[in-house]
Amino acid sequence: MKHLVGVVVLALASAATMSSAANSTKLNGWISDSMCGAKHAGTGAACVKKCIQGGMAPVFVDEAKKAVWTIDNPDAVKSYYGDHVTVTASVDEAKKSVHIDSIAAAK
Repeated sequence: MKHLVGVVVLALASAATMSSAANSTKLNGWISDSMCGAKHAGTGAACVKKCIQGGMAPVFVDEAKKAVWTIDNPDAVKSYYGDHVTVTASVDEAKKSVHIDSIAAAK
């Protein structure tokens, strides 16, 4: 019985991981701050860094939609404040948030 429960739990965990990966999408944009949002996209790296050091949350500004998304896992973008980036992320449209799976400087 314990073996069967373990198999079921493992199957559910695998399904959840695959489901999450299936919802990932690749986006280009900027890492900004929650006060300035899209205002400094591409031009205000110093301001973004200062605002985040002052307590504002990092956000992702979608280049194509000019939409500002909260970041569920802000530690993932620490090295990219103010930068133009390409992210692979799970998007939650209802919450206007993204969970960054991977990030790199945009080409």
